[in-house]
Parts: sequence; structure tokens; C-alpha cells
Amino acid sequence: MLEVLGLALPFFGLIFLGFGAGKIVKLPLEGLAWMNVFIVYVALPALFFRLVSQTPFDQLTNWAYFGTTTFATYIAFSLSFCVALLMTRGHIGESTVQGFVGAYANVGYMGPGLTLAALGPAAAVPTALIICFDNILHFTMAPLLMSVTGESRQSIAATLLLTARRVLLHPFILATIAGGLAAYFRPDLPDALDTLITLLSNAAAPAALFALGVTVALRPLKRVPVELPIHLVMKLILHPLIVYGLLLYIGDIEPVWIYTAVLMACLPPAANVFVIAQQYGFYIERASSAILIGTVLSVFTVTGFLYLIRANILPV
Repeated sequence: MLEVLGLALPFFGLIFLGFGAGKIVKLPLEGLAWMNVFIVYVALPALFFRLVSQTPFDQLTNWAYFGTTTFATYIAFSLSFCVALLMTRGHIGESTVQGFVGAYANVGYMGPGLTLAALGPAAAVPTALIICFDNILHFTMAPLLMSVTGESRQSIAATLLLTARRVLLHPFILATIAGGLAAYFRPDLPDALDTLITLLSNAAAPAALFALGVTVALRPLKRVPVELPIHLVMKLILHPLIVYGLLLYIGDIEPVWIYTAVLMACLPPAANVFVIAQQYGFYIERASSAILIGTVLSVFTVTGFLYLIRANILPV
């Protein structure tokens, strides 16, 4: 247990430092804008490129694995979405955002720091590619559902074009594609460029976790919706168990890859859930509450899954 706490405390410590800074230093949330630009467009893409480019190319084509993990995320979304449909009496817009609360894990900001610290370099490739495929799923589901249900003013054709652009031009996905090409062709990068990529990738996880803590601190808890416990149980507990069960069912998966998927799935709702809520004007305050409460509860649930993995209670 001490080993598990040794892994979890530094990870969540960065979030708590950011939370404390957000509470003590009275700066507006907009002050995070350039840090978020650095994280999303520079540091994390550099990390994904470095991780993927150093991997044997044949490991990047395990479609059964990534199809299964993405399908598990879709199952979690569908279950939360259906619960929300019942509770909102068929309101598709609110139900879509609630579906993301139950399925859209904070894999970008929290995933790399957690999986690499807990499982080592072998978790690099599944981490990077789960981030890409999960984001593709969410970037596709949000605009399509809003468009089909009349919650968006754009036509179906315009929505499809916007969705394709967001997917293909997202920095995480571009960096992963570039890393895959580098893994295949094995180019010799200049020493200066290789050092720059290493410096940026080393800064990615600490900056992302600190920024997450600040973001949580600056979003006050205004309203706790009655349906939130259902969605957080889905996100923090059932989603990782669904991933675990499906990967065991298909078989022939490396243990580290299974544990990586479990840890990625047990992360709390992503800050992008709030962005989606703001974009479409549904469930805004409650999405903010879900991120805050989910992040706090994840201290216990993520630590719990780490213990289950370390104690071999989740056998593979």
C-alpha cells in the first residue's frame, strides 16, 4: 500500500498544488489561456510524438485493442446517456453532456502522468493511442448528436465537415500520426531537435496536472445535480471495469496494455465536458460541478485501482 501511495501522492500532489495556487493567487481563469496553449499545442504533442516514435511500428497496429477500449468508452457514454434521457424526459442536449460526464475521462491532462509513473515506459503507446481514439469518439459524438437532434444550427454536411476538421487537425492526433511515421521510417533527428522534444515532453505532465488543479479551483461548486452520483459511478468505477472485462474477453493482450486501459478509464470527467456544455448551452453549471467533484473523488478511486493492480487483484 505504501508503494501505491508513493505513486499516487506525487501525481495528485501536482493537482493539489495547482488547486492551492488557484485559491491563494487571485487571478481570473483566463490567466490560464497561454498555459493551456502550451500544454495542448506544444508539450503534450511533443510527449505523444516521442512516445510513439520510439515504439516498434507493429505495436501501433493493434486494432483489436484500440477498437475494444473505444467501444468500452462508447458503452459508458451510452449508459449515462440513456439514464439522462429518462431523467430529463428525452432532452437530447442535456443528455449528451451528461453522457460525456460518464464517459469522457481526463485522459489528456492526467493520463500520461499516471500511466507512465505507475506502469513505466511500456504504457506509453497504449496511453497515447487511447487518448487519440477516445478523443476521436467524443469529437464525433458531440456535434453529430447536437446536429441530428436540432440543437445545432448547422446542417448535417457542415457538421460532418467540422467534425472531420477537428479530428484530423487536433494536435494530439497530428502528433501521434507524426510519431507513427517516425516509428516506421526511423529518421535520425538532429540532436538539437531531439533535445527540444525531450524537454517539452518532460514538462507536459507536470504542467497539465498543475493547470488542472487551478482550473478546478477557479470553478466554484454552485449546484450538485441529483443524477451526478450515477454518472460518477459510471465514470470512476464502471467504465474501467467494462474496459477490463472486454479486454479479458478478447484475450491475447499484454498485461501492461490492459492495466493502462483500466487506469485511463478510471480518470475523472475531462475539462472538455465543461467546454462542450458551454458551446451548446446545456448543463453548464452542473458540468462544472461534475468535474470538480469527480476530480476530488478520483483521488480515492484512482488510488484504489492502483492498489488492485499492484496487489494483482485484477489478474490478467
